[in-house]
Amino acid sequence: MGKTKHSGPVRLPMKPDPSLWAGAVPFGLGETKPRHLRDTVKAAWQNRDRLGYAYRILTEGVCDGCALGVAGLKDQTLKGPHLCTTRLNVLRLNTMPEMKEEWLHADIDQLEKLSSAELRELGRIPYPLRRKAGERRFTRISWEEAMERIAGAIRSYGPKSTAFYLTARGITNEVYYTAAKAARLIGTNHIDNASRICHAPSKTALKRSVGIAASSCSYKDWIGTDVLVFWGSVAANNQPVSTKYMYAAKRKGTRIIVINPYKEPAMEKYWVPSIPESALFGTKLADDFYQVNIGGDIALMNGIMKRWFEMELEQAGTAIDWAFVEQHTEGIEKLRAHIMEQDWALLEQSSGLSRERISELAHLLARSRSAVFVWSMGLTQHHFGTDNISQVANLALLRGFLGREHCGLMPIRGHSGVQGAGEMGADPYSLPGGDFTEEHRTRLAALWGFALPEWQGDPVGTSLEHALLPEDDERKLQVLHTSGGNFLETMPNPEFARACLEQVSVRVHQDIVFNRSTLVGAREEVIVLPAMTRYEQPGGGTSTSTERMVYFSPEIEGHRVREARAEWKIYTDLASRVVPEKAHLIHFANAQEIRDEIAQAVPYYDGIQHLQRRGDFFQWGGAWLCEGGICPTASGKGQLIPITQPELRKPEGEFYVTTRRGKQFNSMIYGEKDPFNQAGRHDVLMHKRDALQLGLKECAPITLSNAHGEFKGYVKLADVKPGNLQVHWPEGNCLMPKGVFERYAAIPEYNTFVMLRVREETDGYA
Repeated sequence: MGKTKHSGPVRLPMKPDPSLWAGAVPFGLGETKPRHLRDTVKAAWQNRDRLGYAYRILTEGVCDGCALGVAGLKDQTLKGPHLCTTRLNVLRLNTMPEMKEEWLHADIDQLEKLSSAELRELGRIPYPLRRKAGERRFTRISWEEAMERIAGAIRSYGPKSTAFYLTARGITNEVYYTAAKAARLIGTNHIDNASRICHAPSKTALKRSVGIAASSCSYKDWIGTDVLVFWGSVAANNQPVSTKYMYAAKRKGTRIIVINPYKEPAMEKYWVPSIPESALFGTKLADDFYQVNIGGDIALMNGIMKRWFEMELEQAGTAIDWAFVEQHTEGIEKLRAHIMEQDWALLEQSSGLSRERISELAHLLARSRSAVFVWSMGLTQHHFGTDNISQVANLALLRGFLGREHCGLMPIRGHSGVQGAGEMGADPYSLPGGDFTEEHRTRLAALWGFALPEWQGDPVGTSLEHALLPEDDERKLQVLHTSGGNFLETMPNPEFARACLEQVSVRVHQDIVFNRSTLVGAREEVIVLPAMTRYEQPGGGTSTSTERMVYFSPEIEGHRVREARAEWKIYTDLASRVVPEKAHLIHFANAQEIRDEIAQAVPYYDGIQHLQRRGDFFQWGGAWLCEGGICPTASGKGQLIPITQPELRKPEGEFYVTTRRGKQFNSMIYGEKDPFNQAGRHDVLMHKRDALQLGLKECAPITLSNAHGEFKGYVKLADVKPGNLQVHWPEGNCLMPKGVFERYAAIPEYNTFVMLRVREETDGYA
């Protein structure tokens, strides 16, 4: 933990800087770009029935979008108002009316004709529902019956056949914590959350490399660092307010480097709507793009380190910060030996970059006194994701870019609640405040008053597969309780996911709206529970941002859904019914009591109990973790880990494909066209050289196929690395392999090889 406190937000410079302008044409007229004013007007129109409530949510609540930590319209990075179209798109989920009866009880065949976007637009779930096996409609049931049926199923099938899953849908720390405690009181460790599917390799790698499980620095460190590197992260698209931080960094002279197979237009230039200069003329963000092959990042990083060690042979002290390495790291000799064995030809082939380009980046980083490395799912969602992140840590440790101002390692979060999910223990490998170890089980047993199950729980991917186990297997998934989540559109191989969901005996969907997974049948019954949003939660709630800021989001006066309940109350009620003799051990009178207990269960969250009013916050761990280079590892030093280059030999005539996000928030799609490149949801991003070799033109109908499935799409010429393709997520998940999990963190693989063929039909292209 660091001692230095965050110094608060800074002001943007007032004087314009024309050297950063994206163009001379006002408002980017004629450019392919988001239309922020139009989208703002559209959001106002969508929420016209509850404009006052919508305004209070925006100005009083903590953003339920990404994890930048915007509270009301402010944050702790920059002074001034912050608002983005992602938050405006999500806003309607909080203000929409209840679903009409004719849709609540419509025939399943009729509902299944709708997309998840269309289902979402039907409105909020107003009361509990049930659909038994063989029934074609949901029927209304009481809360009492719903909870008794779920509790009865858990008692009948047992804790090892019961699993919980929590998505990132505006869920608060209070909900994650009570779910984690309820699961252990019930007797199961099968509990998982959405953050693991995105960033479990980040946590695993950072723990083994530098002893932490969160961002080591703050967003404010972007502003004035010598180099800001985005690795497999398109922050301008997924965390739009971050473009203001990038603008501020550029004004301080920071160089922005993007490493990604696709030269994402949003990272090249952006029109930041809340900065007049940028809104008028746009801002050039990235200074350079390094377009690697999909999965070629380890080779690139090995190449950077190889060039550094070569530079050291030429002239000592020109690349490695030896003072930092000798005082604060272990493993330098093994790493050096491993790196010097690397063959430049293989590094070039695997990374897709020339030796000269790799050396160029190596020299830039060697000249830099400070750097912040930011990454996301472009690095994590591989079967070698943990190794990817440990490589990033290796780079930072060799240059001493850790534990001081303008330096750090940042796994940027795409959802406002997920940083706290694992810290609250809603995780098969974690408990509140620590890893799943005997020490932490004993500590929590003393606090909670009951023994915790000692067996290792399963991650959600494994839990789903266990629905297909034989009936007599004690770990066969029989009861699945999900808070949000849409496995048909977030897991690889959707048809396999459907088969797993159908084999669960009792499935519970605790949510605010329907999605396609809600409609899938179960062997016995599906139960739907209406949940409150974070803004409806009595007593308010807290969420933790990427930079470890814990913010209080108050209950906001306004529209309420008929029978929706606070999610933490649902979990405590369920546990009380499953184990009635221990009900008193999980009783909370209000949200404040939960925060009081979190402060005891998670020592570094001491302070959360004092968050009670709008604007209250604190940052756990201080401005920088590993401050002064001291890491919370067994030796107090960072670990330099030799990483083996993965085997990614592409079969002759095939392409490597990965997924990207468009106009969407997680799996919630808000537009058929990407505003940055006008790609449709079924377009396949392809380099013109590959298209020419295959005789393909823009909009040509093609099919991508492999052993896992096929994807029918259309050619979209784009500046993507030759030999690589990109498709939208979740549409492209049909190509992704089932049952392939990251070695250390057990998250699914979202990259694969495909064959490409031309098809005749063109129906459906617009």
